[in-house]
Amino acid sequence: MTQTVKEIIQQSGIGFGTSGARGLVTDFTDQACAAFTLSFIAAMQHDFSFKRLAVAMDNRPSSPQIAAAICGAAKAMQIDVVFYGVIPTPALALQAMIDQEPSIMVTGSHIPFDRNGIKFYRPDGEITKADEAAIIACDLPMLAIEPELPDVNSVATQTYTNRYADYFGKQALSGLKIGIYEHSSAGRDLYSALLTQMGVEVTSLGRSNEFVPIDTEAVADADREKARAWSKQYGFDAIFSTDGDGDRPLIADEKGEWLRGDIVGLLTSKFLGIEALAVPVSCNTAIEKSAEFNLVSRTRIGSPYVIEAFMELSDNYASFAGFEANGGYLLGSDLTLNDQVLKALPTRDALLPVIVLLSHVVQQKQSLSSFVSALPQRFTASDRIQGVPTQTSQTLIAEGAENPERLLAKLDVQNRQVSTVNQVDGLRLTLSDNSVIHLRPSGNAPELRCYAEAEDQLEAVALVNQCLNKIRTLV
Repeated sequence: MTQTVKEIIQQSGIGFGTSGARGLVTDFTDQACAAFTLSFIAAMQHDFSFKRLAVAMDNRPSSPQIAAAICGAAKAMQIDVVFYGVIPTPALALQAMIDQEPSIMVTGSHIPFDRNGIKFYRPDGEITKADEAAIIACDLPMLAIEPELPDVNSVATQTYTNRYADYFGKQALSGLKIGIYEHSSAGRDLYSALLTQMGVEVTSLGRSNEFVPIDTEAVADADREKARAWSKQYGFDAIFSTDGDGDRPLIADEKGEWLRGDIVGLLTSKFLGIEALAVPVSCNTAIEKSAEFNLVSRTRIGSPYVIEAFMELSDNYASFAGFEANGGYLLGSDLTLNDQVLKALPTRDALLPVIVLLSHVVQQKQSLSSFVSALPQRFTASDRIQGVPTQTSQTLIAEGAENPERLLAKLDVQNRQVSTVNQVDGLRLTLSDNSVIHLRPSGNAPELRCYAEAEDQLEAVALVNQCLNKIRTLV
């Protein structure tokens, strides 16, 4: 008897996290990829009328095979496919929303090399949690497919770069010297072309033929050392990089110090004149302390929750946006500059933040580090333990929520008491000295993340290291 797509999805070992469906590369069989695609198309056909599916991918070695299965499945449902090749996720999302058609991005973002993922977009933006449920519940019979990759269409790349060149002006960044840490980023070629077009002297750095899983929330020590060395060698105004699929920026100042993603988001929002923000609970409290915004709404971690909060903000504010601690920036409303309109792009984007920050370096004739030092001095750090089963993390967090003081003792955090407990997402403890410890299982990998905030960077880093080292002995 023919299996249903629901049965294949349930048996695949692939599950939804905060950024789409993720799993081991070995789980992404042609049949599993096809089942997710058929189910997604069926879910979209319930609410939208369309004849074409847009598909793109990152540079992971496993991505072409997954993309081929997706394209083959769409053809089996009599849906045409436009294949944009290797491009950043926001470039795919932007083009698909303009064309009002659903899209699928094959990407594992920053997760380990043996994993990959599929991210789904409705014709009007990211899928919702209700859409995820519909995809999982679909009981259509499985269809036979023939995996294939169509020829690459370059329209999405051109649309994405024109978006910023047209809005900010083609010489908006004239005179700057920028290094682009390319590694295996999906946008590495278009970034250099765009920034050069906008007047930047670009130097290519660290290009890799092997996939490099860059995590913008947990920058490796080796990458920190590289940035400092590059900055000293070349005298850059900044260094720009992204995660694997180009939806999260990684920006270093003129000293080669990588900026935290939420600080990048705060500065971007300030310079854009954004009125109201939606940001996850893990972001730096300097956002509120800066007093730059009329409202800051705190959400669960993940772009779907930030986008969900936009609905309320749109009722009361002309300009609103969101960002995550990983730096991904979501523009919720249209903006206007010199009679040019920058349309809303409510999905994580890496390009807008770096262009905004660099344009203000030019306009104000100040360095990136000076912008950061002018903000309220709250410092954050984060890291993770890989290979921790989600259930183990959840048990630890549940026990900590029940008795937070006992958890502090287990973590050997001394001379401080718990002031407030926040369980919006994971367990976030504000302590008597205003420092913060936040524990949370990853939504898409067997990892336990620890975030910390303090009035000193070394203290924040020390808190993260101490907590994770103690947790290693517990789990």
